[in-house]
Amino acid sequence: MTENEISTEIIGSAIDVHQSLGPGLLESAYKECLYYRLMKKGFFVEKEKPMPLVFEEVKLECGYRIDLLVERKVVIEIKSVEALNDVHFAQTLTYMKLGDYKLGLLINFNVSLLKNGIKRIVNKI
Repeated sequence: MTENEISTEIIGSAIDVHQSLGPGLLESAYKECLYYRLMKKGFFVEKEKPMPLVFEEVKLECGYRIDLLVERKVVIEIKSVEALNDVHFAQTLTYMKLGDYKLGLLINFNVSLLKNGIKRIVNKI
């Protein structure tokens, strides 16, 4: 599957999770439920995937972790905040650059209508 096909399935699953749970929960609850839903659909999903930082040929384990990585292609960063801001976009893009991933989804579950909380981020490699 392409990144776009995968992202379509992820968004559909995220909407299902949001419709079931609604806004106002912790990020960890949404992450676990979305992880479960995507695994149930047969996707290979890595949760809390470590992302090392390479600086001058030295690999630094700085504690960076991708919330969910689907099919080794699509980064999902989950939030449950009043509003997304520039630092959330920067965080997602940084993970994408560190892992050389082309597509990321920044999803804020703390909204009334989930489509308003989904931001698609493309890394122009």
